[in-house]
Amino acid sequence: MQQIAGAVEAGKPGSFAALGTAFLTRLPAAPVPEPYLVGLSREMAQTLGFNPDIATGPEKDAFAAYFAGNPTRDWPVDALPYAAVYSGHQFGVWAGQLGDGRALTLGEVEHDGARLEVQLKGAGRTPYSRMGDGRAVLRSSIREFLCSEAMHHLGIPTTRAFAVVGSDLPVRREEMETAAIVTRVAPSFVRFGHFEHFYSNDRPDDLRKLADHVIDRFYPHCRAEPDPYLALLAEAVRTTADLMAQWQGVGFCHGVMNTDNMSILGLTIDYGPFGFMDGFNAHHVCNHSDTQGRYAYGRQPQVGYWNLFCLAQALVPLFGDNLPEEGRAERVVEEAQKVLEGFKTRFAPALVATMRAKLGLAVERESDDALANGLFEIMHANRADFTLTFRNLSKLRKADASGDAPVRDLFLDRAAFDAWAVKYRERLAHEPRDDAARADAMNHVNPKYVLRNHLAEQAIRQAAEKDFSEVARLLDVLRHPYDEQPGNEAYAGLPPDWASDLEVSCSS
Repeated sequence: MQQIAGAVEAGKPGSFAALGTAFLTRLPAAPVPEPYLVGLSREMAQTLGFNPDIATGPEKDAFAAYFAGNPTRDWPVDALPYAAVYSGHQFGVWAGQLGDGRALTLGEVEHDGARLEVQLKGAGRTPYSRMGDGRAVLRSSIREFLCSEAMHHLGIPTTRAFAVVGSDLPVRREEMETAAIVTRVAPSFVRFGHFEHFYSNDRPDDLRKLADHVIDRFYPHCRAEPDPYLALLAEAVRTTADLMAQWQGVGFCHGVMNTDNMSILGLTIDYGPFGFMDGFNAHHVCNHSDTQGRYAYGRQPQVGYWNLFCLAQALVPLFGDNLPEEGRAERVVEEAQKVLEGFKTRFAPALVATMRAKLGLAVERESDDALANGLFEIMHANRADFTLTFRNLSKLRKADASGDAPVRDLFLDRAAFDAWAVKYRERLAHEPRDDAARADAMNHVNPKYVLRNHLAEQAIRQAAEKDFSEVARLLDVLRHPYDEQPGNEAYAGLPPDWASDLEVSCSS
């Protein structure tokens, strides 16, 4: 454990913690009784430079205690973990000051040239908890742990997860549950809401300090631009547009795209009421608490765009240092709007390229967007399974319908699929690749395995009985989402009937 404790540094120069007390509050985690290991990403341990065997060897109790945050109460003040302050728009409404209400960052780990922040989620109340208890429960912690790693292996930018530690400490949500702490890792946990906080409180010096931190640490090339802060906004536009296209491409619904849940680095962050769609529904709402459907699957790109407007507004005081004072305000707004319009010019082609790859099309044709939309229309009408439709589409052949059955059988309206398949074959006639080469390419972009809600639920139910084997097995399956994995086919099947009753909410 000395190796791990010594590697996590609390306030390195250039770190977020080094920004000072205007940005964060240092405090110990609230200890939990008798913590135990629920899940571990051995891969993430190695990324951090840790020996994963520590978690299960003679020091396992010390490992669980450390990543529950228990020892922090005895640490010196300048080594304590910290909670960051930020603000944000929640469900489209300005919520004012928020902050890390149940997360504490232990510090940074530097390994193989990378610097990563290590954070405990569910470690107790902080000054920003508002009415919350600062805790996370086993259910939500397992879901975040598994999905963080699943998204990484799908190739989608995300925060990562290292471990889940549980405790029998009771925590009340809709019902009484037990506590857990998930250790998550990222280059930075800075959100759009951080910038909104200092803008809304009229603190331009701190706003600039934060922006300088992000630029110097992650986007140093922005310094060469005429307006580095406008260039920072452009980076946020680029990464957010790309992320939205990737989410749509795998049928992922975030569920709570508040501005305080949007990463300045374009990472998927804050896994709460998320979900991968089973039967496709363009209007699918994965968050039981989202009664207005603001964060429905089909609205995610629009919400990402709206959130970028909020970020741009927060950055306005920093724009235009290179402009003359006369007419500066108008020019700043014009330039910011131009940058924001880049979302549309970035997102639309990125989504078309994503869908073209999913359909196995190597040659670009103007009709490709309409072909993809036609498939989505009949998928929506038939509630065809999102993941299996695209995966099984690779079995369809150019010359005849002999390979259609695996995908065709997902549609109740077989005639509608057959009509679309005629158009698809006509399009494939213009492709240089044969069926085998096209299928191979498609299977590298269309996953066979995603974290379906019922799979997570099965792992959670077993974990509640202190059987963590399914958490480990499911994690291993999700590490290879594009592989066939003989023996694991059950993880790629249609959801059972009982899965339709599963709900996730903001308490998840």
